[in-house]
Amino acid sequence: RAQVDVHLILRRGPEILLGLRHGTGWADGCWRLPSGHGETGEPATRTAVREAHEETTVTIRPGDLRLVHVLHHHTDSARMALFFEATRWSGQPTNAEPDKCAGLRWFALADLPEQMIPYARYALDHCAMGEVYGERGWPEHTS
Repeated sequence: RAQVDVHLILRRGPEILLGLRHGTGWADGCWRLPSGHGETGEPATRTAVREAHEETTVTIRPGDLRLVHVLHHHTDSARMALFFEATRWSGQPTNAEPDKCAGLRWFALADLPEQMIPYARYALDHCAMGEVYGERGWPEHTS
């Protein structure tokens, strides 16, 4: 079974918003997209809307989300990551979780930071190529 993760690409022209992880014990020092896991009975778009507000204080309408990539990947376990893009929201992005995020910053898609969570970087690179599905990190199977 795969854990479902939801990632949000807040896009402002050629730039996207990333947060710098810290104090979490996992991937600290890496840039990442606002993201999270769904709660019981919560559809993916509602998860994206909730996480956007919890992490950046912006308000997004579910209808303003567009699914741009699905990544079936394996890190510590099987995971299915849904990447939604939003180009409209209300409010100014603000770091609402300073205990987990050292700060927010806009980056050009063509010039993303080197220190990024690898599967998120993979998804963004493949989104830029117009690919809507990807697989990454699966152990090799031998017959």
